Amino acid sequence: MKLANMVDMIRFSAQVFAAVPRTWKFSSEIFRQAGILILSSGFIICFMQLLVGGVFAVQGYYIMRQFGAGGYMSVFTALGGLRLSGPEMSGWILAAKVGCGLVAELGSARISEEIDALEVMGVEPKAYLVATRLLAALIAMPFLYAIGIWLFYFGSWAMVVHVLHGVSEGGFLTVLWSFTSPLDLLFSMLLSIVLGVVVILVGCYYGFTASGGPVGVGQNTAKSMVVNMVLVSVLGLAIEQAFWGGFGNNPIAN
Repeated sequence: MKLANMVDMIRFSAQVFAAVPRTWKFSSEIFRQAGILILSSGFIICFMQLLVGGVFAVQGYYIMRQFGAGGYMSVFTALGGLRLSGPEMSGWILAAKVGCGLVAELGSARISEEIDALEVMGVEPKAYLVATRLLAALIAMPFLYAIGIWLFYFGSWAMVVHVLHGVSEGGFLTVLWSFTSPLDLLFSMLLSIVLGVVVILVGCYYGFTASGGPVGVGQNTAKSMVVNMVLVSVLGLAIEQAFWGGFGNNPIAN
């Protein structure tokens, strides 16, 4: 991504945030977009979290069993779910599913001059098309994340307790909650929301600035995918390290 594009993206994001207070006129559009986001992406987010929870359980069980501590495999679920898979998996799925969809939708509106028509009619495009989608994401993402992280835990529990028979249900839950705190849950959800906001803004930027006909929209869709994947990975790692790097919250001494 060129430096000029990055500056334009930051400027575009600032304009979107400035337009948020003016979205009160489009409240029905906000809830409509929230419904679309939940119905179109909720299943895949939750399904992927369920599968990854099972994968963490299998890996954690066989790794810990080598040290004679198979009963502690839910450490992987507790730490990997909240500090890695939960927020970043949500961000990657949003980048692939929602971000690309936003580019295609807004890009089509741009090349067909629908956005220009809104400006002629006196409707502010950034408030109606972008800020409403941003607020819709803020409404939907906490619910999607909460359900997704619960399914992550459920997938791990089902795999290690009922499939591998590696630990009792009580043993799994005891270790899981020993390595999990309300602060971890809160920060993990906030991180997922931050990454989701980044994905939405990047997708809307590339859709809003699309040009060159259908080919240009396709190119911008590919660009948004790459940029969002990189940003989710880099920002997620940096923020996780900044918080949990100095606040391990691991009761090893206990």
